[in-house]
Amino acid sequence: MANTKSAEKRMRQNAKRRERNRAARSTMRTEIKKVRTALDQGELDIAVQQLPRTVEIIDRAAHKGVIHANAAARTKSRLTRAVARASGAAAEGPAPKAKKPAARKAAAKKPAAKKAAAKKAAKGKAKVEGE
Repeated sequence: MANTKSAEKRMRQNAKRRERNRAARSTMRTEIKKVRTALDQGELDIAVQQLPRTVEIIDRAAHKGVIHANAAARTKSRLTRAVARASGAAAEGPAPKAKKPAARKAAAKKPAAKKAAAKKAAKGKAKVEGE
């Protein structure tokens, strides 16, 4: 139990915030379930119609700090992909970047010793030219 006035106030604040967060999380989960249920039952038009509202609610929960921003992004991505897959359309978004071959990456990086030697040599040249 709280011993000071400030601790009692903090308990009251935490209780209020907990209730708000629970309500927001519950709403978010319900909306997600609506989209998933529509997909499971093959009601694609309902799922497509419900998706923007669900994404908005997930964003709101992330903005309020109810869930982490990355968790919100992950959930939205999974829902969007599921709806896109069900509708037969490709999920919208940027195409994945092609990775560089490992040999080129290794060749581009110099070992630390070589970098240091090159730096010293350049410094020495600057002094000679400056004289």
